[in-house]
Amino acid sequence: MNAARTKDDTKQGGADSRKCPICGKPRDDHYRPFCSKRCADVDLGRWLHGSYAIPVTEDEDEDGEAAGSAPEDKPARGPDGD
Repeated sequence: MNAARTKDDTKQGGADSRKCPICGKPRDDHYRPFCSKRCADVDLGRWLHGSYAIPVTEDEDEDGEAAGSAPEDKPARGPDGD
């Protein structure tokens, strides 16, 4: 067994997991999982600007239409039902 491997390496999948996900430099435990405040701020900026997104699919609602779609064949009615 390699003595240089730490408990954290085996848990995370190897020595490559100890690299900064932004620039690839060795990470600093103070800014974990990043190597510096700069890389942590770059990552935060990507989240805030929407660069990272979780893909979603629209589910059908109760009446079988896709969520967010308005029925086109029904006329709009006023508050008194006209």
